Amino acid sequence: MPTVTEILETMEYGPAPEASGEVTAWLKARGQFGHFIDGAFTKPGKGFPTANPANGEVLAKVSQGTQKDVDAAVKAARAALPGWSKLAGHERAKWLYAIARHIQKRERFLAVLEVMDNGKPIREARDIDVPLVARHFYHHAGWAEMLEDEFPGAKPVGVCGQIIPWNFPLLMLAWKIAPALAAGNTVVLKPAEYTPLTALAFAEICAEIGLPKGVVNIVTGDGETGAALVASEVDKIAFTGSTEVGRAIRKATAGTGKKLTLELGGKSPFIVFADADIDAAVEGVVDAIWFNQGQVCCAGSRILVQENVAQTFQTRLKARLSKLRVGDPLDKSTDVGAIVDPVQLTRIRELVAKGEAEGAVLHQAEAQLPAKGCFFAPGFMTNVQPANIVSEVEIFGPVATLTTFRTPAEAVELANNSRYGLAASIWSENVNLTLDIAAKVKAGVVWVNSTNIFDAGAGFGGYRESGFGREGGREGMREYLSTPVVKTKPEADAPDLSAAPVPGAPSNGPAPIDRTAKMYIGGAQKRPDSGYSYTVMAKGHEIGLAGLGNRKDIRNAVEAAHKASGWGKATGHNRAQVLYYIAENLSAREAEFAARLKAAGVAKPGDEVATSIRRAFYYAAQADKFDGAVHSTKSAHVTLAMPEPFGVMGVACPDDAPLLGFLSLILPAIAMGNRVVAVPSASMPLAATDLYQVFDTSDLPGGVVNIVTGAKDELAKTLAGHDDVAAIWYCGGPDGAKMTEAESAGNLKVTWTFANRDWHGSDGQGRDFLLRATQVKNIWVPYGE
Repeated sequence: MPTVTEILETMEYGPAPEASGEVTAWLKARGQFGHFIDGAFTKPGKGFPTANPANGEVLAKVSQGTQKDVDAAVKAARAALPGWSKLAGHERAKWLYAIARHIQKRERFLAVLEVMDNGKPIREARDIDVPLVARHFYHHAGWAEMLEDEFPGAKPVGVCGQIIPWNFPLLMLAWKIAPALAAGNTVVLKPAEYTPLTALAFAEICAEIGLPKGVVNIVTGDGETGAALVASEVDKIAFTGSTEVGRAIRKATAGTGKKLTLELGGKSPFIVFADADIDAAVEGVVDAIWFNQGQVCCAGSRILVQENVAQTFQTRLKARLSKLRVGDPLDKSTDVGAIVDPVQLTRIRELVAKGEAEGAVLHQAEAQLPAKGCFFAPGFMTNVQPANIVSEVEIFGPVATLTTFRTPAEAVELANNSRYGLAASIWSENVNLTLDIAAKVKAGVVWVNSTNIFDAGAGFGGYRESGFGREGGREGMREYLSTPVVKTKPEADAPDLSAAPVPGAPSNGPAPIDRTAKMYIGGAQKRPDSGYSYTVMAKGHEIGLAGLGNRKDIRNAVEAAHKASGWGKATGHNRAQVLYYIAENLSAREAEFAARLKAAGVAKPGDEVATSIRRAFYYAAQADKFDGAVHSTKSAHVTLAMPEPFGVMGVACPDDAPLLGFLSLILPAIAMGNRVVAVPSASMPLAATDLYQVFDTSDLPGGVVNIVTGAKDELAKTLAGHDDVAAIWYCGGPDGAKMTEAESAGNLKVTWTFANRDWHGSDGQGRDFLLRATQVKNIWVPYGE
C-alpha cells in the first residue's frame, strides 16, 4: 500500500469499491424473476439472463413477456382503474409519498443494483439518478394533491402502457409512473431487456407498501413484449427509446385513439463561444458525454466551438480526457463505466470506424481498459464533415464530434442541421448572446452554461424527430390527463371529387361576390387550372367553381409558408393587432359573407358570421396573453418554460360550418405564431377563399395563411407526409384520422385528429387549441449563487 507521501506525489486514486453484498444476496435469494401483475409476482417463465456489463457475470434470469402476460397485466390495470381513479387526490398523494419514502430508505441498494445492471458509475447512480427518482414521486404527490384546482375538469387517460430504455432504468420509470399515478391512471410498464432489475425491485416496494393491486404492473421482455403492449387495449403509450422504434409505434397506434408520448433520440449541439469559461465548458463536455458513457439521448455529442478558441479548447479537452478513469463502475474513483451490452459496444465501434473511414480523426484517451466487460475509451472526433455518419447518427457512446464555427448565425445553422431536436447546451459569458441563441436552436431543452440538469418540476422532451409530448412538471402531468369529452356533431358527406374534372365555368346561380374559389398561396390568388376543378353545388344550384389542389399546390404553399418565418418572430402584441384587424374587416363585410353562406345552404348564416367575428376577437386577445412559466427547480437555476410555435402547420378543416370551422382552426394557430396550409370545406370552399380579401386588407403577411382547395383526405395525406410540415390538425372521420397519423410518422410531426363538433359553442374555442398550437421549450438559466 502506498504511503501518504507517495499519494501526495502521484495524486493517484486508490481503489474505493462500493459494497455490493446486500444486492448480491438479494439477487441470489431470487435467482429468477416473474412478472409483477395484479400486486404479486408471477411464476418465472421462459426468459433470458441479465448480466453485469462490467464483467459479463449473470445477475439473474428474467421472464420473457408474452402476449398472454401483457393481456393479463392490462386486464389487472383495467380492473384497478375505477377504484384508483376515484380516490381523492389526497389519498393518491399519500401513496406516492409512501413510494418516495421507501425509495429513500433503499437509495444505496437501488444505486448499487442499477450500476451492476447498467454499468454507469456509482457516483452518477448514487448522487444523481436515485435522488431524482425520489424527487419525482414527492413532486407528483403534490400534483395529486392539487389536481382538481390546477386541472379543473380533467380526467385520467386510463390504462397507460409505458416502455422505458436502459440508460436511466429507474429514473425513466419514475418519470412515467409518478405522473400517471398522480393523475389517477393505472400502468403496465415494460423495462428494457438489458436493465430490468431496478424495475423489479421497485415492484417489491409497491407490494411492500400495500399499493392497491393492479395499479402498477411490470412485464419484462424484449422488443416483442413491447410491441405486444403497444397493440394491447391500453389508452396511452408512453415510449422512450430510438427514433426508429418511435416511428413504428406512431404507425401502429394510428387511428386507435391511443394517446401517445414519444421521447426519442438526439444529436444535441454543445455550443461554445469565444468568451465562454473554457475550463467550465470542457468540464461540461465531460459531464454530458463521458461520465455517463455517452448513453444519454440528450448528451451534447456535437461540440461546436468558435474558431478563434478552438485550438485552446481542443488542447484542454485532450488534457482532461487523459485524466479520466475508466473501469469498475462500482469503484467510487471511476469516471467512465461500462457500455450496457456487447451489442451496443459493437454498434459504437462500427459507427466510429465508419466515421474514420469517411475522414474523421479520432482523439481517444489512452486508458487501459479492463480485460473483461464492455468498455470503450472515451474520445472525440475532429475533421468531421456534416455528411459524415458520426455527424448525423446517434452514437450513444462516449464519443463526440468537434466542429468549428465563426459567427453566431453559423453556430445556429450548424446546431439546427439535424433531424433531431432534443436538447442543446450553450456556453458564453454574454447572457444576451446565450438567450438569443437559446431562442433560435430547435430543441425542447436548452441549458445555458450548464448541461444535463434535470428536475421533476421542469418539462423534458424534444422537437422534430426527437419526439413529442413532455415528461416532468405541469407539461408532463398534462400528458396523463384527458380534457373533458367534446360532443361530436355529424356533418354531411363531403362531395365526391374523384369524378372527371369539370371544365369551363359554372352556370348561373345565386352566389354573391366572386363565384370562383381561388386558392390563396403566399398572399396571391390562384385561379383553378382549366380541367382541374369541380363545381360547387348547393340546393341544386351550381354556385361556383373550385380548384382540385394537388401535390404541387401543397408544395408551393409549404414553401410560401416557410418564407413567412417573420410571423413567428413577431411579438404577441403585433400578431394581436393583425387579428383584431381581421375581426374588424370581417365585421365590415358581415352581410356579404352571410349572403355567401345563405347561398350555400347554411341554416343560420348570420349566426355563423357573427360567431366567426367573435372568435377572431377572442384569439386576438389571446395572442399576447398566452405565455409561459418560470419553474423553481434546481438551486442556482431558473427554468423558463416558453411556448413556441411549431412553424408550418397543416390544417384540414371540417366540411361543416365552412367559415366558422375554418377560422376556428386557423386563428389559434396563427395567433401563436404558426403559418398554416389549410384545406377548407370541400362542399363550400368559397366561404374560406373569400377571406383572401379580408387577409389582404388586414396586414396579414403573405404566406402566413395559405388555402388549397380540393379533396380533403388527399391533400391531408400530402401534408402529413411532408417533411417540412411540423404539425397537422385533421378534422374528419376515423379513416382520415388514421391515415393522417400513419403518414405523419415520416418526420414524427405532432398530430391532432378529431371529429366534427359544434363550432358555435364553447367546444369551438379555448385554451386547448392554443396548447395544441405550441410546443414548450425549457431553458435552464443560471440564477443566484
